[in-house]
Amino acid sequence: MTLDSGVSAGTWRDTTAPASARVADLMTRMTLREKVAQMYGAWLDVDDSAGEVAPHQHEQTPDPIDWRDLIPHGLGQITRAYGTTPIAPADGARRVARLQRDIVAAGRFGIPAIVHEECLTGLAAWQATIYPAPLSWGASFDPALVERMGAQIGRTMHRLGIQQGLAPVLDVVRDLRWGRVEETIGEDPHLVGTIGAAYVRGLESAGVVATLKHFAGYSASRAGRNLAPVSVGPRELADVLLPPFEMALRAGARSVMNSYTDVDGVPVAADGTLLTDLLRGRLRFDGTVVSDYFAIAFLQTLHSVAGSRADAAALALRAGIDVELPGANCYGAPLLGAVEAGEIDEALIDRAVTRILLQKCALGLLDPDWDPDPPFVDGSTVDIDGPRERALAKELAERSVVLLRNEAALPLRPGTRLAVVGPGAAEPGAMLGCYSFPRHVLVHHPGVPAGVPIPSVLDALRAGYDVTYAQGCPVAGDSPQTAADIAAAAGAAAAADVCVAVLGDLSGLFGGGTSGEGCDASDLRLPGRQEELLEALLATGTPVVLVLLVGRPYELSRQVDRLAAVVCGFFPGEEGAAAIEGVLSGRIDPSGRLPVSFPGAGAAQPSTYLAAPLARRSGVSTVDPTALFPFGHGLSYTTTTWGDVAPAPAGGWPTDGTVEVSLPVTNDGDRPTSTVVQVYLHDPVAEVARPERQLIAAARVDLAPGQCRTVTFGLHADLLSYTGRDGHRLVEPGDVELRVARSSADVHAAVRIPVAGPRRVVGHDRHLHPRVSVSD
Repeated sequence: MTLDSGVSAGTWRDTTAPASARVADLMTRMTLREKVAQMYGAWLDVDDSAGEVAPHQHEQTPDPIDWRDLIPHGLGQITRAYGTTPIAPADGARRVARLQRDIVAAGRFGIPAIVHEECLTGLAAWQATIYPAPLSWGASFDPALVERMGAQIGRTMHRLGIQQGLAPVLDVVRDLRWGRVEETIGEDPHLVGTIGAAYVRGLESAGVVATLKHFAGYSASRAGRNLAPVSVGPRELADVLLPPFEMALRAGARSVMNSYTDVDGVPVAADGTLLTDLLRGRLRFDGTVVSDYFAIAFLQTLHSVAGSRADAAALALRAGIDVELPGANCYGAPLLGAVEAGEIDEALIDRAVTRILLQKCALGLLDPDWDPDPPFVDGSTVDIDGPRERALAKELAERSVVLLRNEAALPLRPGTRLAVVGPGAAEPGAMLGCYSFPRHVLVHHPGVPAGVPIPSVLDALRAGYDVTYAQGCPVAGDSPQTAADIAAAAGAAAAADVCVAVLGDLSGLFGGGTSGEGCDASDLRLPGRQEELLEALLATGTPVVLVLLVGRPYELSRQVDRLAAVVCGFFPGEEGAAAIEGVLSGRIDPSGRLPVSFPGAGAAQPSTYLAAPLARRSGVSTVDPTALFPFGHGLSYTTTTWGDVAPAPAGGWPTDGTVEVSLPVTNDGDRPTSTVVQVYLHDPVAEVARPERQLIAAARVDLAPGQCRTVTFGLHADLLSYTGRDGHRLVEPGDVELRVARSSADVHAAVRIPVAGPRRVVGHDRHLHPRVSVSD
């Protein structure tokens, strides 16, 4: 492929020149039409047979694309070449290479497109490894492991010619009824930010652009409804919803995706205060902002703040959105026409395209020797779910399963006769989140196999126990046969030594499941007739071990005291059944901790542990918000002894300094175990009402039998900061209390420390992470 000599020479092709100089040179050579072509994507495989995998997909998708007419001026992005229909990985890679060669050959400059894909539970492609969902990442409390997973996902994507991944989701859970709880990492900003930043480091280490979602406020929607209005104050936005994005930007994320919602009436896609003043001004982000799918068109069709697609394009471009995804609804002809008519300043086009081309330059897409061909020969097959990937998926699943309750029922004894019942028992899909390929895409392709082995809990337990199976009821819905099926399941339980009831969710999209995008809940009782099934099983007198495979916590207050044990997996992925079996049998010592609280009786929402004193139980309200199982909770099969916490330094904690908190932790048992030491901040007096407790540090400590290790936290005073009355983030003198705890409600020791020094205002460059070390 040889470019026209009139455009092929120059600084923009000089790989030794600074990127800024290369892009500036290229910009002087491009026409307006060529610039605009860099600002949108093309979704090539969307038709009626593909199913709806994005909201309002079919009503917003432009007319069918004529590929040859589209590409002569260039193209910014290729949308979901793997994640729309089932295609074998090697075939997909060869097809992507052909598309890229077409783009290079058609345009004057031969600039390849960026290929983007979803990668929330692994690459969303047929035959790719399906890792645990993000709530499981949070439950692991293991950023190093999540970073390894992100790196492996990134290597797979890079191998297939994919340059950008649409993950992680950094929305902090505010209401458990929201369907997208399963896509989040948890309800605490420190946990979400720490784990999310680790994922970003992993993905970016493989040369893949991480895209942070959804900036900002999306999870605080009214009544937990998807794509609903958000009414949060600036303090909740600054202190709860933004810190994870700050942490992930520091980790090297190169792209940000806007939230669909409006915040206090202003749609984020049209909000320059958020996307430019805050993101680029205060947080100093210099990458690209991409629209969530159809978000720019929604300014006209859903938000009613634009009268036309050209108006929507103008609003989004001024606000700071550089790239329209998935296609050219607004940034194509409508934007071009508005600029040519003088209705939009071309300088805004130049601003966006400069950012886009700088990113393409960093990815090597402007280099003369860039090669689109995949690193394997024609006719070969590609394994993207190999032993290394599956082992990693299994390790994360095992580290994320949470033992919530155990009345000496677990581990199961060898030879135990089991009744394994419930809609999740024999259903491999019960392991998978809504952004996994089988639940996201293959539901529209009946008859196509999952592409990777996904054992069920029933499969895993049959290998070691005498098992009788009965479904009992579906996850949701009803039929004339359901009552008889529940009775049959109760009969199976009555004849067994132990009943393992596998209940919970089946993920999906837009009403196609009980959890997932567009699958919000009106209450937090188990879906369908599952609670009725559980009551029937309990009535038999056989010990019932409840296994939850869920995308959100459910309200179990009516049954919990009668359950022999409760085990929870948050969509633990393709190796989730082995992890569940490992915990039930005792092969694995459970070590997951809750990234979200389980609600108590009545399930009043929104209610998370991160709440000011007035949100606690009181005598002035009949509603008790106390959690059934608190944030950070998780049990084990062995015991650990936590020693004394080292006393606070005599001189106190300087407002611009660091203190150390350390304690020894000992495994008292005869098997390996892992515990999570958590440090919560309690600020007795502040100028605004603050959370009664808030996580500021955590460390997972692995212990061999009898081993003692010391965990030390170096805590900078910036971790005490909050947004004061004047809108500035401050550290102020006065006493604070550090609570070293097993969970947000189980405090091992509380250390009161005086904070001394001048009141300080801190900014984006403040310390965001504690220093953590574990020594023998």
